[in-house]
Amino acid sequence: MQKPDPITDLPQYTIGQLAQAAGVGVETIRYYQKRELLPLPAAGAGFRKYSATLADRIRFIKRAQELGFSLDEIAHLLQLEDRNDRDSIREIASERLAQVRAKLQDLQRMETTLAQLINECSACTTEMQCPIIHALNVPVMTT
Repeated sequence: MQKPDPITDLPQYTIGQLAQAAGVGVETIRYYQKRELLPLPAAGAGFRKYSATLADRIRFIKRAQELGFSLDEIAHLLQLEDRNDRDSIREIASERLAQVRAKLQDLQRMETTLAQLINECSACTTEMQCPIIHALNVPVMTT
């Protein structure tokens, strides 16, 4: 009795079926292939068949994009995963986390400034220039 092969016994999809399984459009799959994020399978019987495991890879790509990774960074992460280089993957994710935290700090400063300007605007008289407009007209000092 022959032992099942976990690779060749997986379901095979057409590009449309793969797109549907991964929740993306066919053009997204083609674009990822062009960017070498997905393999281009050989055509058999007139059309290409895709492994069902590619749906997981596509979902990974989409989720990584949602977290702010560029497609180049995602390609690098996939290469590191293929080599099982978790230290490098962790380092890249840590760098992304630091960038996200810096953006959050910037957004919090913006929120504080805008809230303050709105409060000033609501308290000022109509004879005065609007504090929001005035603040946005002041040249920004760069260091």
